[in-house]
Parts: sequence; structure tokens; C-alpha cells
Amino acid sequence: MSVVDEAPTFVRVGPTRVRVRVIGQGTPLLLVMGIGGNLDMWDPLVPWLPDRQLIMFDFPGTGGSGKAWFPPTMMHNALFTATLLAQLGYGRVDVLGYSWGGLVAQQLALQHPLSVRRLVLASSTVGWGGLPPGPMVAARMLTPRRYYSSAYFAKVAASIYGGRFRTDPALVDDQVERRTARPPSIWGYASQLSAAMTYSSLPGLPLIAAPTLIIAGDDDPLVATFNPRLMARFLRHSTLHVVPGSGHLVLLDSPDIVGPVINTFLDAETS
Repeated sequence: MSVVDEAPTFVRVGPTRVRVRVIGQGTPLLLVMGIGGNLDMWDPLVPWLPDRQLIMFDFPGTGGSGKAWFPPTMMHNALFTATLLAQLGYGRVDVLGYSWGGLVAQQLALQHPLSVRRLVLASSTVGWGGLPPGPMVAARMLTPRRYYSSAYFAKVAASIYGGRFRTDPALVDDQVERRTARPPSIWGYASQLSAAMTYSSLPGLPLIAAPTLIIAGDDDPLVATFNPRLMARFLRHSTLHVVPGSGHLVLLDSPDIVGPVINTFLDAETS
């Protein structure tokens, strides 16, 4: 097991310098952030995941990590993630994938099944075969502008993320600070977007053996509840938890609700 490091550090995965933060002791849990995001965005959830070793990182092209050296496909993203885990000295871990990170987590469980003990998919979808967002929301996701302009993020946050972002200005302000401090590169964001737009986990979902918790908000403009329900239908060992009144950033706007749910699931014995 890796040495605990409270501050971010850097490791090499191939030619890419990757920003990593490892916190706590206990069963390791890998956190895979959504498109364009950085590891500092996990901070609101971290206190609600005690007694675990949390492994956070900036995907190549985001946060403090360098440019990706691999093609922009979900298969290569999963390979990178498995290589990072090996580089850090981990074997089998629990994995939490958030939104775009949920696509990576699904492919990781398919492609490298021995690396995943339990799987948590939050605000995620299957890619092709799922229900896409509306045209306005989809158009706003094509650009990383919300990571560069605090005024633009404040303008579009409610329409993109829903949930408490419709009513809580303090939550919007907190996200503005975390996002604009380390915005993704244009190339990094485009690579992640390309991987998502050319991917479908639907054919492989019945092959995922890891017990899976699916978390969704019922006010999510990006990922309608049709999508998590579709995943739950095809994942053989899955549990679906829908949070009333929460939106796409359910882990960040309702950590007090979803934290205990995640802990209970991860602490359960595998049958």
C-alpha cells in the first residue's frame, strides 16, 4: 500500500507528469473526477469518507498534470488509470467515478477487472445508448469556458447542474474558486470530450462483476435518471440510490447524504 501523502505530489506515468494526492488510512478508494475537473474539487466530499485511503489525481491535460501521450479513447483512459495505480503500488482498489469519471470507471472494471473490488458510479451514464442532455446543456458542455470565467460559471451553473446550484449562491462561489484555480487545457478538455462522445459501456455492462452502487440526483439536467436506471438494469450486481432534489454535482452539493450511503456500500462484505 502506498505511503500516505497529505499534500499533492507528482509521479510519472510514461512521459506524463501526473499530480496526485493520497489521504488517510484504510481500504484504498480511487476517485476519478468528471470532465475538466481537478483533484481539489473532491474537498467537500473528503470529510464524509473517513477510514479510507483516498487516491485522487488530475487526469492528463487537467489540473496540474501534463499533456496526455495516449489516444483520446476511453480504453486508453482506463489503461492510463490502471498504469497509475500500479505506479503508486496498488493492486485491487475500490473505485468511485463521477460523471465522465464514471465512464472511465466502467471501462476500468471491464478492461482491468482484477483492479476493481467495488464500484461507485455517480451522476454517470453509458455514453452512446443513453439519453443525452438537452441541446442547450449539451452545447454548454462542449466548451471548458466555465473553468475559465467565474461570471460564466455563475450564469450557467443552475441550468447545467441543477439541484442546490439553483438556490445556493455560496455553493456556486465555492465551485468557482476550485474550478478557476486549475482549469483544464483546451487540448485536455477536448481529449476527454472526444473519449466520451465515442464511447458506449452498454454492451459490456453485463460483464462487470464488481458490486456497483449507482448514485444519481433526480434534478440532473446533464444525466437524466433514465441513464442510471438503464445502468442498474444491465449491471448484474448493482444498487441504485436516487437523491431527491439533488443535481448533477450530487457528491458535492449533498455530501452529507451520499457519504454515508457510499461508506455503507463499500463496507459491505462481498458475497
